Amino acid sequence: MTVIPAGSSTPSPPSDPRTTPPLPPRASVPPPSSTPAVSVPPRPASGGAARPVVSELRLDSFASHRRAVIPLGPFTLLTGASGSGKSTALCGYEALARLAAGDPLEEVFPDPGAWVPERSGADAQGRRGFRLGCTVDGPAGPVTLELAVQAQPVLRIVGERLSERGGTLLNTALRDPRRSSVQAAWHTAGAVSVTRAPFPDDRLATALLPLRVAGTTEGELRVLAAAEQAVVALRSAFACDPRPHGMRGAVPLGEGRLTSSCANLADVLHRTQGQCAQRHARLVATADAGCAGPVTGLGVECLADGTVRARAERGPGRGTPLGRLGDGELRYLALALVLLTGPHVLVVEPAAEVPEAMQALTVLADGFDRSLDARQARELLALAASICAGGHMRLLGTVTEATAAVARATPGVAVVDLTP
Repeated sequence: MTVIPAGSSTPSPPSDPRTTPPLPPRASVPPPSSTPAVSVPPRPASGGAARPVVSELRLDSFASHRRAVIPLGPFTLLTGASGSGKSTALCGYEALARLAAGDPLEEVFPDPGAWVPERSGADAQGRRGFRLGCTVDGPAGPVTLELAVQAQPVLRIVGERLSERGGTLLNTALRDPRRSSVQAAWHTAGAVSVTRAPFPDDRLATALLPLRVAGTTEGELRVLAAAEQAVVALRSAFACDPRPHGMRGAVPLGEGRLTSSCANLADVLHRTQGQCAQRHARLVATADAGCAGPVTGLGVECLADGTVRARAERGPGRGTPLGRLGDGELRYLALALVLLTGPHVLVVEPAAEVPEAMQALTVLADGFDRSLDARQARELLALAASICAGGHMRLLGTVTEATAAVARATPGVAVVDLTP
């Protein structure tokens, strides 16, 4: 499978890409001087995915990506030549997830200029920016979120659109550059067909909408359903990049929730061996299949200073501190732990107001196969495919071309080649 261009719904870009403005030329977000408009199609039929999930990542103009739509399944791996934008795509997904969780724009993009396409020049007002978005499938049907961000001279959101089946439910536009707000318009279908109000230009309007809409009309309920579906799907994400150096030493006892770097692996193992016996046993079996030498157990040593140190049991009276394991073994073990434990043991904040059965956690693993040998890569691919098949967890990762070849032969894995 290869990356899919945006298709016929997107007109040709300007002949000179260096003058591309930060707003979509196809008016997916209206220009700053326009009035937000809302056009709503007939109510879509129900029957979408039971859990809201991101089915497409849309990178219209984001760093090295241009008019790209990346299809996402339960277990998707991105591959391609160096510089093809694999890691950039994951950064785009993580940025959308953080915005959906309510993070301010300046925290999500501390260096916004890095995401502006290199050949994109400033427009007549001196503006440069980038565009990204996604499609979310769920009970409300396919919902598309598009975002235009001005990176220079001032970082701000200058346009946002939430739509379903070609019709717009929410639209925002920058009306007055002197104000730190955008004008939002959303479908009401009551006595007034459209409601307009200012929204801050450093927050995702879709995430704020449930706080501003009462849901008293059928139109408002449709807008709320679409917005909540997008937010639930996006914010349930966990970026994981195990750092072996930080996993080798003793750590203080804490909440037992795994961080993105997995540096507190010993603390989490201390929790899982007592609270999650079945999953812990499966983790031990996975470690035995991928580590050098036999692994009969995974435990911790409680040290005199109150810290704990993880160890791999090798048999009666024998054990190896995890600090002695290789980088590949530690990354393999940490990723297996993430897959087998789920959101309750990860530092992630899913939507508390939505039943757990209606949510799917997406793990973002840049360098999924980094430092792994061929056996470890095969074992981890098979484990991830079996976990993702259950529907409660999804995985989006990047891999080398060698691992991609193995993944293509693994049932349940979708490989997207980003090589131009």
